[in-house]
Amino acid sequence: MSLAWIGLGSNLDEPSAHVERALDELDNLPLTRRRGASPLYATRPVGPADQPDFINAVAQLETRLSPLALLDQLQALEQRHGRIRERRWGPRTLDLDLLLFDEQRLATPRLTLPHPEMTRRAFVLVPLAEVAPALVLPDGRDIASLTAALSDEAPPKRIPPKVLPRA
Repeated sequence: MSLAWIGLGSNLDEPSAHVERALDELDNLPLTRRRGASPLYATRPVGPADQPDFINAVAQLETRLSPLALLDQLQALEQRHGRIRERRWGPRTLDLDLLLFDEQRLATPRLTLPHPEMTRRAFVLVPLAEVAPALVLPDGRDIASLTAALSDEAPPKRIPPKVLPRA
């Protein structure tokens, strides 16, 4: 079994619901099960500012799929959530990024591992550091140090979990 880290994000059509549903649906991917996930975070968009804030999270998966087969499954899940790719870094119903896959380094036209932007994105590092503070990237850098070095003016804000009424 391989371990993979997935970044999740949404800023359209009830984004919290899209991310929460996608977290559950990751458990239903073939030959894959979710091992854990971060809380949800609210973050300002990267890129065009003329869009709503995002809801982000990260999840850890255990999978027998290859990195490209997992990417195919993630993109199919995005499509089931109505993902439309109109512009780079634009609004979306669901974005699923394969961040890490074991210790693999990969550079193909479809997939780069580790994800090339993850070390510069607070919306990835902050939730990742919360659930895996000892995680070390294939290049030897650790998540805790990368997170501590962030200089974002507006860091992600953790969203409190929903409190369900007592029966």
